Amino acid sequence: MFRHVVLFRFIPDITDAQRDAVLAGLAALPGKIPEIRGYRYGPDAGITEGNWDFAVVADFDDRAGFEVYAPHPDHRAFIADCMVPVMAERAAVQIDLSAVAGATAPGG
Repeated sequence: MFRHVVLFRFIPDITDAQRDAVLAGLAALPGKIPEIRGYRYGPDAGITEGNWDFAVVADFDDRAGFEVYAPHPDHRAFIADCMVPVMAERAAVQIDLSAVAGATAPGG
């Protein structure tokens, strides 16, 4: 299993329509990119001051699946159309869960 985790901080004046576009765009990606095995995303719960605004966690069978997803035209279009206009900051990490001590499969 290979995991891609992305955190975002949105621009201060993001609109409800822009937030809705982000959610709709993310919801559509698994149906367009079959290499995605698991896709979870959502806003921060607002419990801890200073947290990032939004997170995406994408799971793939392996690194090759991620390497199809990252440059995929539908993924790139979503980023350009929905994320770039509202993104103030982004942080990401990819984790090869098969190589990490203590890692478990999703749901495990």
